[in-house]
Amino acid sequence: MKLILLQRVEKLGRIGDIVTVKRGYGVNFLLPKGVAMRATKENIKKFETEKTSLESLDLKHKEEAEILCKRINNKEIVLIRQAGESGQLFGSVSARDIADQVNDEHVKKNQIRIEHPIKEIGIHPVRVQLHPDVSATVLINVAKSEDEAKAQSESVKETIADSAAQPVE
Repeated sequence: MKLILLQRVEKLGRIGDIVTVKRGYGVNFLLPKGVAMRATKENIKKFETEKTSLESLDLKHKEEAEILCKRINNKEIVLIRQAGESGQLFGSVSARDIADQVNDEHVKKNQIRIEHPIKEIGIHPVRVQLHPDVSATVLINVAKSEDEAKAQSESVKETIADSAAQPVE
């Protein structure tokens, strides 16, 4: 199925690219979200007339995402959870939990990219995809109590300071 991308799609293409995708991906994901339109002759002509406005709108969204990125990048979020003796959580931390704790109405749970399930106590970096070209990293500090979270945070800061002080050979 041939489609024209109306916005940048990670690992697929940029605005205006004509891409070939599997029918299910196009019909069930790209077309309903308004990310692409069918690559017919009429739509190609229509796209060419609207291309500059789409690019300027995308640029505006990217600038807003960069501002938000500066505010939340490397922000530490503390989540208090119940865990066993070995530090294994009873359950896992979800994207919704993280989005709720970011305390920003611009971050939604579908923008949170958790590489591996967070199922143990500790500090875990998580990527937040604010725009196809802009992403931030937040640090998720999972602990049993506030005191434990503070101790974990301090030990990570000390480790970073020690590694910065070591001369590179």
